[in-house]
Amino acid sequence: MDELVLSSLDQGVLTLTFNRPHRLNAWTDALGRRYFDLLEEAGKDPGVRAVVVTGAGKGFCAGADFETLGAIQSGAYDAEPDPRPNTYPTTVGKPVVAAVNGACAGLGMVHALVCDLVFTADDAKWTTAFARRGLIAEYGLSWVLPRLIGQQRAMDLLLSGRVLSGAEAYELGLVNRAVPADRLLPEAQAYARELAAHSSPASMAVIKRQVWHDWEVTLAESARTATGEMLASFGRPDFAEGVASFLERRPPNFPPL
Repeated sequence: MDELVLSSLDQGVLTLTFNRPHRLNAWTDALGRRYFDLLEEAGKDPGVRAVVVTGAGKGFCAGADFETLGAIQSGAYDAEPDPRPNTYPTTVGKPVVAAVNGACAGLGMVHALVCDLVFTADDAKWTTAFARRGLIAEYGLSWVLPRLIGQQRAMDLLLSGRVLSGAEAYELGLVNRAVPADRLLPEAQAYARELAAHSSPASMAVIKRQVWHDWEVTLAESARTATGEMLASFGRPDFAEGVASFLERRPPNFPPL
């Protein structure tokens, strides 16, 4: 099971690689369980300050594996479900950057967009796929997509299930960057290293929680919560170090989360 997701740590950046290239990294329960286990460990590891997620071979994640879908259709599916939801990456207190290197479809698209930032190869193939398989907008994608690109564009991608390139995904505002495939992982990792080197782990954890949570509250509620978080930040060593490093014109040395 360990080989289903490869893991490497460098300069505070943990790179996780879905490793079923012969199936375009199609999602299985075992792959998902290993991925979430590694994210959970990353959340607790003080040596990890940011995470990059990508796929081996020509795909990022081509959606749910058709063997799993076939078992569900036939009634033979009896795997014990992971209690962690597919939105689990949003709850990890470290920034998670998706590096979409190739096919990104259905459930794979869900897993790209529940990351905090998304980089893509400009020629990667994206599709929601659900409507073309007799399925629906799964695992919160009907919530995420309109918030990223607006309702009408989200409707287009969900109802048509059409294929779009990484370049179009960038034009729609679906991703942060679209770059040539050979530059994708280096750029995503370089960005993550910038976060690891220059951003406070405590600040990033709180900001991530604010952004994912505040879609569900009013502006007034968000402002009230932010005031409390701001007062709490004044008492952290991260604040003292952030000010000192700025005044002394040196890189910060923030404590781990």
